[in-house]
Parts: sequence; structure tokens; C-alpha cells
Amino acid sequence: MSAPVKSSSGGSDAQVLDSAAITKDLIGTFVITALILVPVVAIRTQLDQGVLTWHSRFTLAAVLAAIVVGVRWAMHVFVWNRRAANALKPAVAGAVKVKGPSLADKIGPYVSRGLLIFGLVLPILAYFNITPWGDKRTLDLAIYILTYIMLGWGLNVVVGLAGLLDLGYVAFYAVGAYAYALLSTVYFPIWFGSGIVPYAFYITLPLAGLLAALWGVILGFPVLRLRGDYLAIVTLAFGEMIRLVLINWFSFTQGPQGINVPKATFFGLPFKDGPGSFAEFFHITYDRIHFYIFLYYVILAMALITYFVTKRLRRLPIGRAWEALREDEIACRSLGINTTNTKLTAFAIGAMFGGFAGSFFAARQGFVSPESFVYIESALILAIVVLGGLGSQIGIVFSATAIMGSFEVFREMNWLKAVLPAGTEPIQFRMLAVGLAMVLMMRFRPRGFVTKREPTVFLKEKKAVSGDLVAEGHG
Repeated sequence: MSAPVKSSSGGSDAQVLDSAAITKDLIGTFVITALILVPVVAIRTQLDQGVLTWHSRFTLAAVLAAIVVGVRWAMHVFVWNRRAANALKPAVAGAVKVKGPSLADKIGPYVSRGLLIFGLVLPILAYFNITPWGDKRTLDLAIYILTYIMLGWGLNVVVGLAGLLDLGYVAFYAVGAYAYALLSTVYFPIWFGSGIVPYAFYITLPLAGLLAALWGVILGFPVLRLRGDYLAIVTLAFGEMIRLVLINWFSFTQGPQGINVPKATFFGLPFKDGPGSFAEFFHITYDRIHFYIFLYYVILAMALITYFVTKRLRRLPIGRAWEALREDEIACRSLGINTTNTKLTAFAIGAMFGGFAGSFFAARQGFVSPESFVYIESALILAIVVLGGLGSQIGIVFSATAIMGSFEVFREMNWLKAVLPAGTEPIQFRMLAVGLAMVLMMRFRPRGFVTKREPTVFLKEKKAVSGDLVAEGHG
């Protein structure tokens, strides 16, 4: 076995393994896999008429273990050994390899424009039923994905730009939703009468964002001196505290029963079949798809506002202060930047966009409950930001579409019931697929879908920085 050498591409030690070393590694892989699969897969307990029995599935466990060992063998032979062998090849003295523009460089400037045009014409395609999943279902899925894109862009301010790991972002989502629910059903009718309820969404939307921003500042003060794992633990605790308050403060939030709230209207015109409705005002035939088209363009406008505001903020001094804080807090302080204000503004602005999305969620669903704001929602939003590429807005669009769209794909995999155990639904494997996708992404593209970054400040010419030129997790 050859001595390890420094890899020029990945920055880690690369070495070519011989057959004996690969065999030893595969034996260790099989043993570890078997220890995991025996209690999880090979032995299955089942309650039969009040008696707990256990059934063995050693054949299935052996097949899964063989698949794991086979995949690892293929990685050794076709990926890792070849990469190490290439690293051992001596470089030609004085030779400089100049790479031409890649396909991503050529089509990159047109991606955002294409996505915008597609987003604007999608309701038209759905209205004429040109989409594969039907009109209402397609728009409902698009609204669902756009909501998470907006949440991803909001969390990107905190995690991607400021470098503050936030695991409780769903708390601000909940604050926005309950702000709309309580104001539209309790306080607005008391203060202004029931006539204001049809317009509650437009009045409550900015208030929900401001309330969420206030809670972002409240969260920011206790964590001013924390970074990394400690910050993640505190934000996780904050998100769980908000959820527990929503569950147990029954007199204020109705607890687990939730609150029925009025759905959004077109400036006071409800989407229903009757007098005073949207259809009657515009003299058109009532169709439920009108409500979906309206919601789609509302969340599209909100998402675009989030995109342009965060993009503009990144070029302002506060945005450059966020990036300086992300790279090195000590150096940031030495430059005279007030890190307290920088952190608080990041939390407040990120939380504000979460509050906007929460208010829209409540107006879309017509019902809010604490079950909609569990920890897994924060994990999904953070996964969208990380897989898209920290600081990349276009990458978040791709990752949100891939993650949230995959959930809908699993609903269509009824053909898997023929090979799955009885009573098992394919949709139960969606989180397993997302987790596997995250593992593969962190292994092969640890910087996310979009690895290049455009500098916010440049001299004479703006040049994008490739992810290959900086250390992983930095830059």
C-alpha cells in the first residue's frame, strides 16, 4: 500500500488501497452494518391478539447488508482509488491548465430569468390543465414549494449570510400564523367590528412580520455571546418553548384544538359561489381554481420581495457586516463593527420574513394549530438552506423544489405496495429519501447545489469565486 499523499483537489490525504486493505474495509463494513440491521430489520415484533410475538427477517437484512457492502466496494474501485491515483500523478513542470467556461457559467445568467418567466406563466398552464397533476393540485403544490422558498430565503439571512446556526426558525413562522389568527378572529372584531374581517389579511400581514421581528430581537439578546453548537441548542430550545406555549396556553391559543381563521380574500371579495363574491363582481363563472391562482400570485409576490430585499441588503454595509461576522467574529470586532447590532438585525430581518410566511400560511389554510410548527419544520428549512448552498438564493429554489417536491412524488408511488410489506405506505419513506439525499450531497457536493459566490464588493471587475478555491464551509 502506497504512502498517503496530499490531494490537490480535495485538500485531504489520498491513498491507493490494495486488495487486502479493501477486503479488510469491506469486512468491517459488513460487521457494522449487520450490528445495525439485526435489531432494526432482522427482528420484528408484532402484537397478535394481545400477545407480543417476534418474527425474523434475516434474509432481508442479509440483502440490505450485501447492498451496502457492494456500494462501498464500487466506491473503492471506481471513485476513491481512481481519485487517489490521479493525485499521485506528477504535475508537469510549468504547465498551467486553463479551463474554459463551464456549462453552468454559460447558462447561469439566464436561470433566474427562466425561473421567473416559468413562475409567472404556471397558473395559465394550470388553468388550461396543461400540467401533469391537474389544475388545482399543481397550483397547491407550487404554493407549498414557494412558501418554503420564502422561508429558506429568510433563514438564509441568519445562517447563510451571518453564519448564525438557527434551529428554531419555525417559532417565527408560528408567531406570524398566530398573529393573523388572533388578530383576525379576536381583536380586530372587538376593536373595529366584524366589517374589517375580510380585509384582515392585508392589515395583519405587516403586523405579523413586525411581531416576528420583535421576537427575533428577543431571541437575539440571550445568544449574543454564543456561536456554533451552543447557539444551535439555544435556538432549538426557543422553538420548542414557543410550541409548548401554544399548546398549553389554552385560554389564549385554544391549545391543541387550534383556531379556525378566515381565509384570504381579494380585497374584501371572498372566493365563493354567492352574492358579493369575486366571481359575481367580475361577472365570471365561479371556479375554485380562482382562489388557488390568487394565493399563488400572492406568495409569488411575497417571495420575490424577499428575494430582492435580501439581495439588496447583502450589498449594503449591513450585509457586508453579516458576511464579516460569518467569516471571523474577532476580526469583525477589530474592524470596529458592532457585532451586537449585526446579530440582532440578522435575527430580526430573518424572523420578519418568517412572520410574513406564517401569516400567509394561516390565511391559506383557514386553520392553525401547534402541530403545524414542530421541530421537523425547522430542520427541513435548514436542510433547504444548506443543500442549496449557504448564501445562495438560486440554490435555495432548487433545493426547496427537490425536497418538498419529492414528498409529492412519493404519493404517486403506489406501485411500490406490491413489493412492500402489508400496511406499509410508500409515503412513509419520504424522510428516509431526504436523509439519504442529504448524506450524498454532503459527501459529493458539501457546499450545496450552487458553489460559486459573487462578491458583494469588487474592484473594477466582478468575478465569481468557485467553491474549489476556498475551504469547505468558508468563503
